[in-house]
Amino acid sequence: MTKTYTLLEVSKHNAEDDLWLVIGNATNGGPRVYDVTKYVDDHPGGAEVLMDAAGTDADDLFEDIGHSKDARTQLEAFVIGDLFEDPAEKARKAKEEEEKAAGAAAGASPMLIVVIVAVIAVAAYFAMQQK
Repeated sequence: MTKTYTLLEVSKHNAEDDLWLVIGNATNGGPRVYDVTKYVDDHPGGAEVLMDAAGTDADDLFEDIGHSKDARTQLEAFVIGDLFEDPAEKARKAKEEEEKAAGAAAGASPMLIVVIVAVIAVAAYFAMQQK
């Protein structure tokens, strides 16, 4: 059985010689707890990067960097358990993710309109030049 930790428990492990992180979300198997203490000196981005995220939910930071498949595979060696999320918090995060995805999809529409208008303007300009 997998051990479950709260974010409060994880937050107590925020030193270079005792460093835990939470990485993961609903789209990739859920939040998991990692003890990366032994990896601090080997992290390609340096110890400072890990120290900045020590004891926190570092999923956004991890995903924003765009880690390779090899990095993700290597991370599995450090998993010590899953993050406990109370149902209300889990529902809030799910709604937040849905809103973020909907916002990203809606954000594409105005840009598409700008591109279409620009293409029409350029086409009209060239059409008028040929007359």
